[in-house]
Amino acid sequence: MTVRIALDAMGGDHAPQVPVEGALRALREIPDLHILLIGPEDRLRAALGRRAAGLPLSIVHASQVVEMHEHTIAVKAKRDSSMVVGMRLVRAGEADAFVSMGNTGAVMAAALFHLGRIPGIDRPALATLYPTLRGHCLLLDIGANTDPKPEHLVQFAMMGVVYAERVLGWPRPRVGILSNGEEPGKGSILVREAYRRLEASGLNFIGNVEGKDIPRGAADVVVTDGFTGNVVVKHTEGFVAFLVRFLKAQLTDGALDRVGLAMALPGLLLAAPGLLLLLPSLREILRRLDYREYGGAPLLGVDGVVVIGHGRSDAKAVKNAIHAAVRAVRGRMLDAIREGLTALQASASLEAAVH
Repeated sequence: MTVRIALDAMGGDHAPQVPVEGALRALREIPDLHILLIGPEDRLRAALGRRAAGLPLSIVHASQVVEMHEHTIAVKAKRDSSMVVGMRLVRAGEADAFVSMGNTGAVMAAALFHLGRIPGIDRPALATLYPTLRGHCLLLDIGANTDPKPEHLVQFAMMGVVYAERVLGWPRPRVGILSNGEEPGKGSILVREAYRRLEASGLNFIGNVEGKDIPRGAADVVVTDGFTGNVVVKHTEGFVAFLVRFLKAQLTDGALDRVGLAMALPGLLLAAPGLLLLLPSLREILRRLDYREYGGAPLLGVDGVVVIGHGRSDAKAVKNAIHAAVRAVRGRMLDAIREGLTALQASASLEAAVH
C-alpha cells in the first residue's frame, strides 16, 4: 500500500530547503511512499532543482505561510497556507497523514479546525519519545492541554498505549501517571482521581511514577497534564544543553592545558583501551538524547494522522518525522484508537454498575 504524506514544506526555521531535503531522504529510504510537498510552487521547484526527477513526489501550491512567530489564529486568516492546505488534503482523503515542522500551536489549531477530534475523544494530546535506560518511554501530554480533567488523562493513556503498540511495536506497554510520590494517595486531586480511573481502565496500569523514575524506564507510557509534561521536556532539553556546554568548557578552559596535558598524557595512553570501549556507549547516549532521532510528536486524538516536528529540525529530523507518520498509517493507529475508546467506555460502564 502506498502511503501519501502531505508535508508542510514551509514549516520550520529553515524552510523550504530543510523540509525538501528531508522529503528526498525519506523517499530514498521508505518503499511505497508518495510525498505531497505543500508551499509556494516557485520556491519549492527552486529548492528541488532536478533532484525530484523520477521520484514519487508532487507539489501542491499554497500561496500563504503561517510563520513561526504568528498567533494560532493565523490559520483562520490564512486559508491558503501550507498548513491549512495540508489538513484539507488529509480531510479529503487525498493524503494519509500530515507532517509539519512549523508553529506547534498553529498546527494543532489547524488540525482541530479542519480534521476535528475522533468521535468520543474529548481532548487531543501531544506525545514524545523520552530516553530511558530501557530505551524510551512515551510521554504525554507535552503541551496540548494545560488543564485537563481526570477522564482526559485516561484517554491520553489509552491513546499512548495504542501508539506504543501499533507504531512503536511495544507489547502490552506499562502505563504510569506522573506524580510526586509512588504511593496511591500521592499527587494532586487530578492525579488521584485519574489514578482511580486508570486502575479500572483495563490498561496495564502500574501506578504513580515520580520524575526521577522516568529516565530509568519505570513505565512505557507516562501520562501527565500538558503543563507538567512541557516542563519535563524543556527541563530535559536545558539540562542536556548545560551538560554538553559544561563538558566542552572543562576540556577547553584549562582542564587540559599544555602542562596538564603533558602530565596527564601517560595516564591517558594507559587508559586509552578503556576509553575506546566507552565510545560506543557515549555514542548511544548522544543518539538517544538527540531529538532528530524521533522526528516529531504525534498529535493523538484528532481525526487524522498528524506529526509535529521541532522548528529547528534538520533534514534528518524531517525524514524521521515522515517515518513516524508512515508507521502510524500502516499501523492503523486511528482505527486502533477508536477500538481502544470503545473498550474504555465499556470499562467505565462496568465500573459505574459496580459502584
